[in-house]
Formats: sequence, structure tokens, C-alpha cells
Amino acid sequence: MLPREYLKEAWEFTRQRGLGLHVDGARIFNAVVDYGCELRDITRYCDSFTICLSKGLGAPVGSLLVGSEEYIRRAIRWRKMVGGGMRQAGILAAAGLYALQNNVARLKEDHDNAAWMAEQLRAVGADVMRHDTNMLFVRVGEARATALGEYLRERGVLINASPIVRLVTHIDVNRQQLAEVVSHWQAFLNR
Repeated sequence: MLPREYLKEAWEFTRQRGLGLHVDGARIFNAVVDYGCELRDITRYCDSFTICLSKGLGAPVGSLLVGSEEYIRRAIRWRKMVGGGMRQAGILAAAGLYALQNNVARLKEDHDNAAWMAEQLRAVGADVMRHDTNMLFVRVGEARATALGEYLRERGVLINASPIVRLVTHIDVNRQQLAEVVSHWQAFLNR
């Protein structure tokens, strides 16, 4: 998540050079919840942005593109030129609206779960490098990455078995499941 001050500096940089600034809003509502601000407090420093409706908000698919009327008109034209679009997408739009209306405030639960998991993993000896909103990064190292991945997979937990593992909490993951992951991780470290 970018600090708001960085975004403001990027905005000023683009203004000085006549450039547009687009913000990838895959986790923009995580930032809103973490900062305790309004969406406009973040998006005032960009010309356009996206809002991902899946991931943390829990819709099955979809993103929104937000920008000026002219920008959206051009985006629609480009979408048509390259064959984008879906027919009868109303059911997906309904899921997106539900996510926006009901799942933004609950993102704090994801943040709390990530903080809890970071604390628990540290307590069992894992090298948690950092955690940010609903993500945490754990240093595993080259030597143990593959073994950890296989060990957890055998126990029903899938991770990207790399030297640094990124774990993400979201609407479909509860505290009990996280506790099971921590338990398996601890068992791996104690082998």
C-alpha cells in the first residue's frame, strides 16, 4: 500500500510534466479502512483509478474503472475496439454492488487476522518480515522453501513456495483456518 504522501508527490510530479496518473486500486478499500479516511482522500491524487470488486470485497469477478467522463468515453471505445465486454453481465454487477455496500467495513477483520497471524507466526519462530493491512511476508529462505510448500500442501494448505512467502487474508479465510496454518508451520519448523 502506497503512503498517501508518496501518492501526493507522484501527483505533483505528473502535474509538472503534463502526465496522467492512474492508481491500481486492487486494494484501495484496504487503504481506506487502514487510514480511516474516505475514498476521495486517496483518489484526489490521481486522474483515474480502478476498484477491484473481488479479492478483499468478495465479488466473484470484476473491477470498476473510474475517471473523467472523457476518460471513460475513450476507455469504452478502446474496449469495443479490442473486443472486450460481456453480454448479460447484470448478475455480476449485482454481486459487485453487494460487495461495495456490504463488505468494505469488514476489511478491518482481514487486517486484524493478518496482524494476528503475523504475531502467531513470530511466536512459533517464523521470520515475518512485515505485515501491511491484509498481507504478510515471511522469509523462508531458498533451502526450506520447497520443503515447506510440500509439507503444507500435504496438509491442505497451498502456498507459493518461494524464499519469501506472501500470505493474504481475505473474506474467505477465517481465524480458525489461520490457526491451522500456524500450527502446521510450527510443526514444520520443529521437525
